[in-house]
Amino acid sequence: MTESSTPTGLSVYQFAGLQPGPKLIILGAVHGNETCGTKALQRLNREIDSGEVIINKGTLTILPITNPLAHKLQRRHGDRNLNRNMSRTNDPQDFEDRVCNVLCPLLEQHDVLLDLHSFQAPGIPFALIGASNNSGELEPIARAEQEEAMAMSLGVNRFVEGWLDTYAQGVQDRKARGVEARVDYGVGTTETMRRGGGIAVTLECGQHDDETAPETAYKAIRNTLAYLEMTPEGKPLQTHQPEVIRLYRVIDRLHPDDAFIKKWLSFEKIEQGTLIAHRHDGTELISDRDGWIVFPNNNAQVNQEWFYLATESSRLD
Repeated sequence: MTESSTPTGLSVYQFAGLQPGPKLIILGAVHGNETCGTKALQRLNREIDSGEVIINKGTLTILPITNPLAHKLQRRHGDRNLNRNMSRTNDPQDFEDRVCNVLCPLLEQHDVLLDLHSFQAPGIPFALIGASNNSGELEPIARAEQEEAMAMSLGVNRFVEGWLDTYAQGVQDRKARGVEARVDYGVGTTETMRRGGGIAVTLECGQHDDETAPETAYKAIRNTLAYLEMTPEGKPLQTHQPEVIRLYRVIDRLHPDDAFIKKWLSFEKIEQGTLIAHRHDGTELISDRDGWIVFPNNNAQVNQEWFYLATESSRLD
């Protein structure tokens, strides 16, 4: 792509109610090939402009296309993954660095974030939530109950926790192999929002090409607005029987010839002792407990996340 065709800005839309209320920001296409949020937010934008949807409290900010370069290229990233290593820099090296220099201040101006994504393999929608309340250094949070309540109002039944501490353990594993790695590389939109004192939920709305994913995203947006009382609608019903899954281990690919024994689906159930993959030297990778395989990536690069293991969580019971 030539320099002249590289996007030079972000389209940001803001709507202010005349009564005080939360400051909500909603993102679509943080990954450029994940367009369900884009379609849902463009629909919402039209409906607000026409008066079909009324924002009467607080401030709503939407970015239908958060990474315009990746979106233009119709792929996950432009120069790099925008949803990793999210921070401001005085010396931007790539397109995503420049986006972060705009996006991070925007996030700091808001109280609540809803980030809309989709995933590669077939599966059902799910929400990623942060840690329980804690004062630790990795992911301190004091508003977990509010985040959980918002997530339970989105209209999905599956919830996943444990992202950042699992990623941190993966970083330690890499360092033990002599590979340079930083925990902050695991920090994306939601972690940035929580570090600023806000609440944040990522909603994975379905498979990239699932025709129902934009509707799932739209329903979640409307439910979030109603839950926060930013629109006149009554509060949405919360999920009463949530399925909560905790990530506990990430496995990196160590060699191009590392191979799965089959084409795994994300959130496919596995039992303790299940053979998952072989290293290039024949070493077997076997599940150490009952649970799920999550985010298996057949195209993973060496020393990058290959798959995650997860187990059942008692949170939200």
